[in-house]
Amino acid sequence: MGTPTAARTTRPFHRRALAALAVGTAAALALGAVPATAAPDRDRPQRGGPPPVGHDLPKVPVMTGSGGAVASVDPVASQVGIDVLAAGGNATDAAVATAAALGVTEPYSTGIGGGGFFVHYDASSGRVDTVDGRETAPMSYDETAFLDADGDPLPFRTAVNSGLSVGVPGNPATWQRAVDRWGSERLRDLLKPAERLARNGFVVDQTFHDQTVANADRFSMFPETAVVFLPGGQAPAVGSVFRNPDLSAAYREIRTHGVESLYDGRLARAVVAEIQDPTTAPGVEVPAGELTRADLARYEALDRAPVHSRYRGRDVYGMPVPSSGGIAVAEILNLVEAYDERTGTPTSEVDQVQYLHRFSEASATAFADRNRYVGDVPGVPTGELVSQGFADERSCLFDPAAAMPRPVPFGSPDGSYADCGDARASGILPHEGMSTTHLSVVDRWGNAVSYTSTIEQTGGSAITVPGWGFILNNELTDFDFVPLTPGVPDPNLPGPGKRPRSSMSPTVVVGADGLELVAGSPGGSTIITTTAQILLGVYERDLSVGDAVAAPRLSSRNGSTESAEPAIAGSPVGAGLTALGHRLSSTPEIGAATAIRVLGPDRYTAAAEPVRRGGGSAMVVVPDAG
Repeated sequence: MGTPTAARTTRPFHRRALAALAVGTAAALALGAVPATAAPDRDRPQRGGPPPVGHDLPKVPVMTGSGGAVASVDPVASQVGIDVLAAGGNATDAAVATAAALGVTEPYSTGIGGGGFFVHYDASSGRVDTVDGRETAPMSYDETAFLDADGDPLPFRTAVNSGLSVGVPGNPATWQRAVDRWGSERLRDLLKPAERLARNGFVVDQTFHDQTVANADRFSMFPETAVVFLPGGQAPAVGSVFRNPDLSAAYREIRTHGVESLYDGRLARAVVAEIQDPTTAPGVEVPAGELTRADLARYEALDRAPVHSRYRGRDVYGMPVPSSGGIAVAEILNLVEAYDERTGTPTSEVDQVQYLHRFSEASATAFADRNRYVGDVPGVPTGELVSQGFADERSCLFDPAAAMPRPVPFGSPDGSYADCGDARASGILPHEGMSTTHLSVVDRWGNAVSYTSTIEQTGGSAITVPGWGFILNNELTDFDFVPLTPGVPDPNLPGPGKRPRSSMSPTVVVGADGLELVAGSPGGSTIITTTAQILLGVYERDLSVGDAVAAPRLSSRNGSTESAEPAIAGSPVGAGLTALGHRLSSTPEIGAATAIRVLGPDRYTAAAEPVRRGGGSAMVVVPDAG
C-alpha cells in the first residue's frame, strides 16, 4: 500500500461532476446512454424504503456509438461506468466504479472479498500494463494445506465452505493501484455509486434469485450470510428490492479510511476474526482458516508486464502468471495459425465442423501445457509457451480427420523445436469455480480496460464478514490439492504467500492502427476457451463482436469429454465432431462474456451476452441514432 501516484496521461476528471453521480444513477438516462423505459409493475420500489437504483434500466446486449463504451453483466453497473465516462472520467475511473457496483449486484461473483486481474491500454503511448490483484495464501500454508491427517485430499465441499479456502482479498488494492497509475479521480469518489446502490438496493432478477436458491443450503450454514442473503429464510423474490446496508457501510469505510482498512484496520480485524473462527449455525462445524492480520498487511497488488503474442499481424496482450489465461489464449491462437500451415487450408475457409475441430485440438493442447508448466513459481517458460516455434512443434499432433486421444500429452517448451518434439502424459483437469465477472471499458480518448474479478465459486466460501455484508472468496481451492500427474512437478500446489493459478483472461488486441478489441469472460477454466473463441469468431469467422459473443460455445480442456452448448452438441455440427472422435457433453451455457470492438476514432460497438447468465448490458455514452 502507499505506492506513489504515477503521472496521469488522460484528461482530468471533474470532482464536482462525479459527486453529482451519487445523486442517482438512473438520472443519467438523460445523458443518452440508454433510452428511458417505463418500469414494469414488478420493478416498482417496495414500500418503506428509497427507490431502487436503476430499476428501469433495460438490458441491451449490443450498442454502437461514441463517447466511450462499457459492457458488463449488469445494467446498473454498466450505467455507473457510463455515468463516469459521460462526466469526463477515463477508462480506469469507469472500470473501478463499475467493478465496485458489480460487488453489489453480483455479490456471488465478485466484490470486496475477492480478487482479479486488470489490463490497461494507454492510447497515447500504445502501452499495455497489468495489475495482479490475485488473492494470496497465508504464509503458514505449504503443500499439505488441503490434506487430512492421513495425507488424503480434503473433500472439495469441505475445503470450499471453510476458512481454509479464503485468500487475502485483492480487489480493493487493485482498485487503488489502478487509480493511482491511470485514474483521474480519487477512489473515494469512484466508490460513491456502489455505496448508494448497496444502501438503496436494486431489483432482483431471475439470475440473482436462482443463484441464491442454488446456494441456500451453503448460505444457511453461516448465520451472517443467511441474514444478509436469505432474508426471512428465503431467496429474495424476482421483482423485489434487495438492499445490503452492511455492504454500504463497508464501501463507506473504504471511502473514508482507505483500502488500508481491509489490510491493516477495522475491516482487517473483522475479516481475520471470521476466518480464524467462522460463525456457523448450530450443529455445523467447518475448518478454521490460518490467515492472519500480518498476511493482510503484507498484501500488494502487483504491477506485471503483460503476456504478449502475435496473431495474424496483431498484438495480443493478456495476463501473466499467476494467471494462465494470457499464456493459454496465446497458445491456442498460435496453434490455429500452425494448423493453417500444416494443412495448407486457412481456418477462415474451413467449414464449421473443421473450425471447431481445430479449436478443440488447440485448446486441449494448450491446457496440457498450461497444467504442467503454469503456476505461481519461478521459471515459468512464458516466452517459449507463447512462441510460434513451440506451437509449430506441438501442431505435429494435429490430424484434420481425427481427434487426438485425451488427455493430450504436454510438450517441451525448451527453445529447440523440430517437426515433432518430446511429449509426456498429462494429468487430469483440476477443479475451478465457475463464478466470476468480467467488464470491458473504452473511453472517448481510446484508453481501455479489460478487468476480470472473482470470489471463485458462485457464493465464494459462503462466509460473510459480520456487519460488513460481503462474502469472502474461496480462491485457495484453485490450488491443486495433490500433484496432477504422479512423478511430475506440479507448479500449482499450495505454498506460503503463493497465489493460486487462475484461468482469468482479460485480453486486449492491438492492430497497426491502435486498439481493436477488448474481451474477457467468467467461467473458471472455460474462461480461456470462451475468450479465445471470441477472438477467433471476430478474426477467423468474420463475425461482428456481438455475434462473436453470442455464438454457441465449445470448451475443450484436455479432459475425457468436451463441454458443448446445446446449439453445438445437438446439431449436425456436433454429429460431425463426434464422427471425428470428439466426446461432447452438453451443458446449458458456457461463460458470460463482454467485449468492445473499436470501429474508428471514438466509435465503438459494446457487446454483452443476449441470453447467458440472464443477459448482459452493453452501453455507449452517445448511441447511434435509430
